[in-house]
Amino acid sequence: MLDRDKPHLLIQRSAQSTEYQPPSRAVSPATPVVPADRQGHGSRLRGELELVERAADRQERPISIEGAVEGVYATFESFPGVRLALESLDPRQGTTHPELMSVQESRAADGSTTERATVFIPQGTVDYFLRRVTSYLETADESSPKNRKLIDPIQSVRTATIAALWTDPPADFPGPGERVWWEVWLRKRDGQEAQRLQAFAAASGLRMGRQSLGFGDRTVALLEATREQLSLAIDVLDDLAELRCPSQPAQFLAGCDAREQEEWVAELASRLNPAGADAPAVCIVDSGVFREHPLIEGSLSPSDCHAADASWPVHDDRGHGTEMAGLALYDDLGEALASQQQIHLRHRLESAKLLPPPPGENAPDLYGALTAAAASTVEIEAPFRSRVFSLAVTAPTTEDPESPEAAFGQPTAWSATLDALAAGRSVITDDKGLVFLDDGADNARRLFVVSAGNIHRWESDHLTRSDLSPVQDPAHAWNALTVGAYTELDTMAEAPPGFAGWAPVAARGELSPFSRTSVPFSRMWPVKPDVVLEGGNLARSPDGTDFDTPPNLQLLTTSAPLRGNRLLTVTAATSAATAQGAALAVGVQSDYPSLWPEAVRALVVHSAEWTPAMLSRFQGESRKRGRAALLRRYGMGVPSLARAARSAGDALTLITQDVIHPFTSGKMREIHFHNLPWPSDILADLGSTQVRLRVTLSYFIEPNPGRRGWQRRYSYASHGLRFDVRRAAESNADFEKRINQKAVAEEERRPASIGESGEWFFGSDQQRAPGSLHTDIWTGNAADLAQRGALAVFPVTGWWKENPTRDRSDNGARYALVVSIQTPREDVDIWSPVAQQIGVPTEVAI
Repeated sequence: MLDRDKPHLLIQRSAQSTEYQPPSRAVSPATPVVPADRQGHGSRLRGELELVERAADRQERPISIEGAVEGVYATFESFPGVRLALESLDPRQGTTHPELMSVQESRAADGSTTERATVFIPQGTVDYFLRRVTSYLETADESSPKNRKLIDPIQSVRTATIAALWTDPPADFPGPGERVWWEVWLRKRDGQEAQRLQAFAAASGLRMGRQSLGFGDRTVALLEATREQLSLAIDVLDDLAELRCPSQPAQFLAGCDAREQEEWVAELASRLNPAGADAPAVCIVDSGVFREHPLIEGSLSPSDCHAADASWPVHDDRGHGTEMAGLALYDDLGEALASQQQIHLRHRLESAKLLPPPPGENAPDLYGALTAAAASTVEIEAPFRSRVFSLAVTAPTTEDPESPEAAFGQPTAWSATLDALAAGRSVITDDKGLVFLDDGADNARRLFVVSAGNIHRWESDHLTRSDLSPVQDPAHAWNALTVGAYTELDTMAEAPPGFAGWAPVAARGELSPFSRTSVPFSRMWPVKPDVVLEGGNLARSPDGTDFDTPPNLQLLTTSAPLRGNRLLTVTAATSAATAQGAALAVGVQSDYPSLWPEAVRALVVHSAEWTPAMLSRFQGESRKRGRAALLRRYGMGVPSLARAARSAGDALTLITQDVIHPFTSGKMREIHFHNLPWPSDILADLGSTQVRLRVTLSYFIEPNPGRRGWQRRYSYASHGLRFDVRRAAESNADFEKRINQKAVAEEERRPASIGESGEWFFGSDQQRAPGSLHTDIWTGNAADLAQRGALAVFPVTGWWKENPTRDRSDNGARYALVVSIQTPREDVDIWSPVAQQIGVPTEVAI
């Protein structure tokens, strides 16, 4: 992947609009991958193994470490979309045998994954693999050659470098000469692995952490080195299994005394450059914010601190709001504290207190009205400021599946209020539902980033627990960007005393044990969460009966000094993930001030990718319904500001914003066709190269004011929209006739349905899914994609259609459409020709 140093391309021209009547629809299946020629394949692998063997024989050992086994690290790489036979790469035969150390996955532009397994091969044991390749070659002409499960998936074998042991995201691998702390995972062999690493560190003049932690078949230690210094270890130690970033090098600050924290905070404050008064803001709708905090005061004016109830003080008297403020402002406060650079902030904070001073609590039915009041007070103070509302407060949800009230996902007064506020309406609530106070205005649209809610009773099987725990009110709001939690924090190497033998509950890249899902929802209600962000992990006691959250499994943030004078603390769960999501969304707003809230939400979700742990579950589920259930667990994965705000030469993103008029007199009214600027010639030249197309459609519905309408999706939402893409062999005319009955003349037959090339990851299940945000990923040949630059957006039913007297279609319904193309070829530029088509200077790089 090339650097993302180019702006996304905004398409200014409006779509072609025509009258619409829906026809019936259909979707087609996908095709499997086949192995290459076995004779040539086996011969090439044998040659590569012999090179590995010769490299091991020539290997020099610059440092002698007592007890280390001589050998070589080798990397086995799979073909795209194929899994390696990991059991056969880790034979455990005899006293000396090859051993699998680590496995990495990388995702290609077409959505397929490549596995890379790093294996330590002791001196003289390369023959284990050579014998199997020889047997494979001797029977290669047979239909089922020997060792085919091991040999067929392997694309290449080569001597491993230190980077082959890196299991964090490749982009995080330290640069040349960069001295950093590494989390070194050692295979547990004889109990002396930490001592051998210590001997290597001493001989190399490196610093090693004071503690190491052993669990399972691994020992984890910390080592400070450049990658060049650490690369020597691969030649002298047989213990190396994985390398990772330490989970928050600044986490120890949470345990420092108040005076030490003050010094660190003062040092960072001296490097801060707050954003100007007119910059976009994250509005923390919570318990208030401690404005006088040295890391917050320059970004939060006294006039921007409010309370939903004028009788409440505006300061933070619970602490939670200040914790959210630190994450919303800095995203990664630990990184900012550890850095020596000047910090230039690009957005500000606002505070809208939603919770009364303790021990007071709001009545459940007041939250909708209080949220509306909080939003109003903030907007009255700064009516022209661009903002994102961050709401990490949720209400308890009944979880008894036998209860008749357990209509999981059904709108509530609070969630419906959020939907109305997002759609630009001012509202109050009464016993009958919502009362709209105005006609709404496009410039009053709002983006709410809302927490999915937390689990407070845990089990070892945390995924099942999450799948049974529904997203809490108001996070099921259709128009909100709902954030769940996942975690990359899975090591106890930095845990405080008292946690010996404890183990993390969630594996790296998995859903956080705190996070709720919409798996229990009826299929008539939206998919939530939309995305997931870091929310920390839990630790489980050695006997599996106790759970706790040590600071090493949480995130560092700012603290309101309610108890003592400590300025830093740690936090976790979906609240922490939500504050980070708000920071990401306001970052997109900062880069593209002309974008609507609908488009900002679309870009955040469009940028999300599933981690290898999540992706392996999707790939293990071939059924569309199974994938839909996983989508209700993970959303679209982990978003990235780099992807949300920037394109690259090999990764093009197009954005269009438009207004459609869905209905008239109780009937469908119009369909939009977008003929996008498209890199057709370049894609055609790429031929059969596998590429990826991703489409995201985002719009805000108006909730039905009458509470009776909250029982059924088509009675709750004002309207729905869907998208379709022209197929490779279709003309524009045939595309229109396939999806619009109005394009078919009387007496004319609709053209025979043209088969879909490539594959949509979710297909019609996602297209039919409820909610006001729809996204899907297509993979296929570049030459096919060259012909697919036309998209349609069209309405489906809603209460506007069913109640023509209250239909607001004449005012138009806004939507944002985000389309991206990603190729695996870094030598091919698909961004520049499209930029030229729409008149954007191609030298622009921001």
